[in-house]
Amino acid sequence: MSELSKVIDSLEVKFFKLSKKLENLEKLNQDLTQEVNAVKEMMQEKQKTIRTLEQELESLKITNSLLGSEEYKRETKLKINALIREIDYCIAQLSE
Repeated sequence: MSELSKVIDSLEVKFFKLSKKLENLEKLNQDLTQEVNAVKEMMQEKQKTIRTLEQELESLKITNSLLGSEEYKRETKLKINALIREIDYCIAQLSE
C-alpha cells in the first residue's frame, strides 16, 4: 500500500505542477491576445494616418501645380480632365 501511496502522492504533485503550468500558459495567452489586439488597433490608426497624409500630399501636389509648379502640372491636368468627364457623364445622365 505504501508503494501505491507514493505513486498517488507523486501524481498529485505532478498534477499540481501541470495545473499551475496551465494557469500560467492561459494567463500568458490572454496577455498575448490583448497585446495583439492593441497592436492591431495601433496599426489601424497608423493606416488611417497614412491615408490622411497621402490625401494631403495629393492636395499639395495639385496646389503646387496650380501655383505654377511644373513638376505636377501634367498630373493635375489629367485629374481635372477626369473630373470634367465625370461631370459631363452626370449631366448626360440627368438629361436622359
